[in-house]
Amino acid sequence: MDIFAKCYEFKEADEIKDAGYFFFFREVESAQDTEVIVGGRKLIMAGSNNYLGLTNHPKVKEAAIKAVEKYGSGCAGSRFLNGNLDIHERLEEKLAAFFHKEAAVVFATGYQTNLGTISALVGRNDEVVLDKFDHASIIDGCRLSFGKVKKFRHNDMADLERVLSSLPDKGGKLIVVDGVFSMEGDITPLPGVVAAAKKYGARVMVDDAHAVGVLGEGGRGTAEHFHLEDEVDVIMGTYSKSLAAIGGFIVASREVANYVKYLARSLIFSASLAPPLVAAVSAALDIIQNEPERRVRLWHNTHKMLKGFKELGFDTGSSNTPIIPIIIGDQTKTFKMCGLLQEYGVFVNPTVSPAVPPGRELLRTSYMATHTEEQLDRILDAFGRAGRQLGVI
Repeated sequence: MDIFAKCYEFKEADEIKDAGYFFFFREVESAQDTEVIVGGRKLIMAGSNNYLGLTNHPKVKEAAIKAVEKYGSGCAGSRFLNGNLDIHERLEEKLAAFFHKEAAVVFATGYQTNLGTISALVGRNDEVVLDKFDHASIIDGCRLSFGKVKKFRHNDMADLERVLSSLPDKGGKLIVVDGVFSMEGDITPLPGVVAAAKKYGARVMVDDAHAVGVLGEGGRGTAEHFHLEDEVDVIMGTYSKSLAAIGGFIVASREVANYVKYLARSLIFSASLAPPLVAAVSAALDIIQNEPERRVRLWHNTHKMLKGFKELGFDTGSSNTPIIPIIIGDQTKTFKMCGLLQEYGVFVNPTVSPAVPPGRELLRTSYMATHTEEQLDRILDAFGRAGRQLGVI
């Protein structure tokens, strides 16, 4: 049998296109800002992870330009050999200090961060315990490890205890959870996770991709939000959300960070993060610390939209973050509503199985500190019109 047979038989994308419901790989012709150009039309962006609005910040762009002028556009090798720049080392020091940890490791992407870290830490006789809603990169990191994987029901601490209590005493135990879950915007009950870890001798790793810059008084994420910074062993984050670039990192004890640095295959066998990205992240980190009013504004916008959607009659699940799902529960209606919203000038993300369970189809919306009141009102107005037209509300 031809291994490409499955490729020739793959028709789903074309069928969705033919039905007029294809809203993936849309070409954005402008900067990732509160308004974007798609197909020559200006849309309000209500589907970006640019929570603090830093991707177009003058200081971030200036830092990236200066880094290109000094270091060029790329490193032409892995950090392990020829691609380790002084700015990589300085960024690691800055990240460690920001998160109040001893050390940090910088990766080329957030996906590679989870792949490399988890597969390095979890060995053949170890057990790794996941929330069922954990990000795909966490799941894939576990697949690359030689450890055994167990899952507990989403945010269910009693079920986490059930799983932990069933594990054998031999070998290590690592619990990995998202800080903020990327599709529905709910926060992991970290105090319960930490308590269970202590009770059963496990370590805790938190993927804080959607929490850095968002949660906590200083924007340090879920651990700071719950005042548990000393209780979380490994914090993972990405640069593609609040930090305005692309890439990823972990912060941990010096020993753990050092081990990962020398054993993570996705770091050793991948070219290092390009100089302009390193500089952009460093500048964004400075802005997060120097402009706390951005986070204040982000939460103002979040509360306004949560209140507005609920008043319109939409189901926003258990979200209490800038990620606000509009749960439709039907794939066709989800695509139709996405199309109507685009027609009414709003860009949102349709999310269907397997990204969410069947029957939980939703429109994933997310908000920025830089959205204006007028833009937010227009989003609510468009949702109200589309929701009524389709009988969702």
